[in-house]
Amino acid sequence: MTVCWLATATYEEVAALDRAHAVAILPLGATEAHGPHLPLATDVIIAEAMARSGAERLAVRGVPVAVLPTVAFTPAPFAAAFPGTLGVLPATLEATLTEVAAGLATQGFRQLVIISAHLDPAHLGAVRQAVTVIAATGMRVAFPDLTRKRWAERLGEEFQTGACHAGRFETSIVLAERPELVRPSRAGLAPNPHSISDAIRAGKHTFAEAGGPRAYFGWPADASADEGRALVDALGAILEEAALPLLTDE
Repeated sequence: MTVCWLATATYEEVAALDRAHAVAILPLGATEAHGPHLPLATDVIIAEAMARSGAERLAVRGVPVAVLPTVAFTPAPFAAAFPGTLGVLPATLEATLTEVAAGLATQGFRQLVIISAHLDPAHLGAVRQAVTVIAATGMRVAFPDLTRKRWAERLGEEFQTGACHAGRFETSIVLAERPELVRPSRAGLAPNPHSISDAIRAGKHTFAEAGGPRAYFGWPADASADEGRALVDALGAILEEAALPLLTDE
């Protein structure tokens, strides 16, 4: 069974999809600073890689899949001071997600998985609230929150430290997916072991306050495309595992 990419499908191709039994996947990214070496669309690239990997896994199982266009503008206050970062209010994201879910329901979709490679607290709070609202409408919805231990422990040591913005984790995935977008400067970047997770718990609100004056944390110089491919596979497995319980009583 093939995967339906909604942005490039025709309406007749969507009409032919078994929407009642399909899993709709909505990737969320951001447009924000990712160090001096990665593009502003890094979270978009990662979310789309996760969507592709998970969709392929579900399709092998015979599950119809529709991958929605990625939402690229989300709350990003931690990076707001850096040129190019473009964020929206949490309420804007929450409304977008709930309205998209309502549109899917109108068209006969019953299962939705929201995935996110963007981990700003304001963004995650809006997504969690939207998921609660969507679930109350009767749609089966899942959000594999990568900050939760059950998922984070599968994404490598750096990710678990919380020092993982534009570091080894994200740089490896971009090297695997879009190597031409990784600037050569990443090889000379010194490690930045400051944990964003610890900074958030300490009440910090920006990358600079958290110890990242150049908008990166972790070990970007240690990244590799091989590790990136393994991480994309792990992300795909996470999506698959989050989606399958939505189908248990089909």
